[in-house]
Amino acid sequence: MEKKVIFEMKDIVKTFYQGTENELEVLHGISLTVHEGEFVSIVGPSGSGKSTLMNIIGALDRQTSGQYILDGVSMDDVDDNKLSHFRNQKIGFVFQTFNLIPRTSALKNVEMPMMYAGVPHRERTQKAKDLLKLVEMEDRMGHMPNELSGGQKQRVAIARSMANDPAIILADEPTGALDTYTGHLVMNLFHQLHKEQGKTIVLITHNPELAAETERILTIRDGLIVSDQRKEGDVWI
Repeated sequence: MEKKVIFEMKDIVKTFYQGTENELEVLHGISLTVHEGEFVSIVGPSGSGKSTLMNIIGALDRQTSGQYILDGVSMDDVDDNKLSHFRNQKIGFVFQTFNLIPRTSALKNVEMPMMYAGVPHRERTQKAKDLLKLVEMEDRMGHMPNELSGGQKQRVAIARSMANDPAIILADEPTGALDTYTGHLVMNLFHQLHKEQGKTIVLITHNPELAAETERILTIRDGLIVSDQRKEGDVWI
């Protein structure tokens, strides 16, 4: 049976400084489809457009033209007021710099997206505890971010990304601030979420070794997807 489409992009163009002499088209008509349960990496050098593409996938920015459909809803039909609520519900973000709230415990950081979603206090606290246990951080839930190592912060960030059971986990260079060993531990956690929880994960990276750990690699260059490879067994096709 065909898996559900999580998001679809049709001829996405993104232009900055539109209508000025500095007008710059960064994305030149990108089309792609990602299905439920896929583990996809988007790779490309600096300036390739991958960050701009990530911002559109994450509903942090809008395309200039083309259509973006996320979990069955066209983003063109969602006004700015509803967009942040939709983003909070549908997308779990994991950033290179962790983006944890500094003077707030690991537990409260994981609770935060659920608080904005209106989840009752007792329910969100229990779910946050469960998620921290899933990422093996239950013994650090009362710690502040400055009391955690880089790898521990990223584990908390991953737990937070799953708080509202999003359609996609969008991870932007999630191992970029970590040493190699800790980076492998974090990637192992993504593999666990993908295999055991069936999560759809989109990984933005410039690292081809990390990309090779996923099951599909989209390569972007000069604002265009220049290759789309899938892994069949141990072979890329």
